[in-house]
Amino acid sequence: MSLVKELYEPYVLPARARISTDPVMRTLVDPAISPALLERFFIQYHSFGVYMTEPVEGWIRRAGQRCLMQGLDSLGKGLLAHAKQEAGHHLMMIDDVRRLVHRWNIRYPPMLVVERLLAQHPTDAMRAYRRLHEETIAGELAAGQIAIEFEIKNLSMVLGPHLLSNVVRVLGRETLDGLGFLKEHVQIDMGQTATNARMMEELLRLMPENARTLAELGAEALDIYLRFLGDCLHSAEAAMWTSDSSEAVL
Repeated sequence: MSLVKELYEPYVLPARARISTDPVMRTLVDPAISPALLERFFIQYHSFGVYMTEPVEGWIRRAGQRCLMQGLDSLGKGLLAHAKQEAGHHLMMIDDVRRLVHRWNIRYPPMLVVERLLAQHPTDAMRAYRRLHEETIAGELAAGQIAIEFEIKNLSMVLGPHLLSNVVRVLGRETLDGLGFLKEHVQIDMGQTATNARMMEELLRLMPENARTLAELGAEALDIYLRFLGDCLHSAEAAMWTSDSSEAVL
């Protein structure tokens, strides 16, 4: 049995279970969801997601540098290589916002304004996500960034294909043109998940005594990200309810 399964997963599985049981997640993959609501969700997800994604390259790079300073050379080099792969991904999200808003404005009132969507204030979950990364990287267990990445990539692999399938069912395959970030991450994260799993094995081999702490970090990251997805859905629902108000333009 791998160290991940033996030492790590028992403490993170309850958080992972929420991916399939959480009401928000079930709503997003439900074929009966309102097409307008699903489309509005993705506008919110990408608009809010810029705040969540822009620092990722820097987080992973700084965690790699901390690992090198602590003598964890292989892990540090792995993180630095991964950081390069994350460069500029927030720009993909901005491009997706523009495509999705253009599609929306052709068919629905009120007219949405990209710049105002991107200027929305972050939610508590969004701020918590940034804080978790910063505290982890600055703390004694900077390699905990690997556990955070491991769980977020796993979420992408588990939820992403179901979301994309529901987009095709509810909105039509042409809508995928506005979901470049999500499509690419579902594809890329297949390989990255295997790399992260190898790094997790190495990390647990070096410090098995920290397995529970690492799992708690991963579980917290997953919990926060699921809350973030809930914020995106609830914001989309609120905008739909106030569609006849100027406030709906956000």
